[in-house]
Amino acid sequence: MKYVKLGNSDLNVSRVCMGCMGFGDAEAGMHRWTLSEGDSREIIKYALEKGVNFFDTAVSYQGGTSEQYVGRILRELARREDVVVATKFPSRPPMMEGLSGQAYVEKMLDTSLKNLGMDYIDLYILHMWDYNTPLYEIMDGLDHAVKAGKVRAIGVSNCYAYQLMKANALAEKEGFEKFVSVQGHYNLIFREEEREMAKLCREENIAMTPYSALAAGRLSRLPGETTKRLELDAFAKGKYGATEEADNQIIRRVAELSEKYGVSMTEVSLAWLLTKVTSPVVGMTKPHHVDGAVNAVELTLTDEDCAYLEELYVPHKLVGVMANR
Repeated sequence: MKYVKLGNSDLNVSRVCMGCMGFGDAEAGMHRWTLSEGDSREIIKYALEKGVNFFDTAVSYQGGTSEQYVGRILRELARREDVVVATKFPSRPPMMEGLSGQAYVEKMLDTSLKNLGMDYIDLYILHMWDYNTPLYEIMDGLDHAVKAGKVRAIGVSNCYAYQLMKANALAEKEGFEKFVSVQGHYNLIFREEEREMAKLCREENIAMTPYSALAAGRLSRLPGETTKRLELDAFAKGKYGATEEADNQIIRRVAELSEKYGVSMTEVSLAWLLTKVTSPVVGMTKPHHVDGAVNAVELTLTDEDCAYLEELYVPHKLVGVMANR
């Protein structure tokens, strides 16, 4: 495994991050394909053995049970200082509008700390841009969390480049902590982050830790092959269903290169993404998922390979939480 600094922070993270949305009580949230705590433990243990030290979850995943599983497992298997734990909190919901932005951040943070059973969170991430809460209150709340020693660094997910820059400009003006990372939707068949966000992050040394790195598994197998998640994940179908025909042409090129190099499609897809970002968030619920992600770090694609993979891309409409913004 290789390691890298996370943007302008002092966090040293593995080049791939284990996405923990697949861990948690299957009856407690929106996903029915998540792993039990026992199965989650085996996968996390295997990832730790392979050198993965970066784990990403969220307070909203499976009603908080993802955080609970991850926290218990990491406390058992690793020294706290040897792992980098990231978790996310949602924008303030209408039922909590009686709380100030600062108080809301504190409430969410304390909930995550309790779920994880930890004294601090390495990377605390605003899960999506909050259009209903003053930005000052959110940034002030996050700054207080860092100064209180409950958080080491802060990040943001699902936002536009102008919003990220607006937040960090405010932070610089007020002496607050700045966002050191951004977690957006980015992979070989969804490259809209390249228009502005990627350029901003290069200039400002902000780490990109994209989610959906394998497009919910689509970049790991030939078109037509299926899995339990592909069959049950309606959210992912909503993100990729409309562009399936165009995307499949790119996926077939991934398969060509995987044959050429004698590696998995996962390795090719992630090796391409690793030329663009700091540490992609990769869902890993089986040992071969871990192997594919870890092996991708060692796979070097040529400029010609990358150009071949990129050639057929067509612009995509924004989907998911960004679709209506």
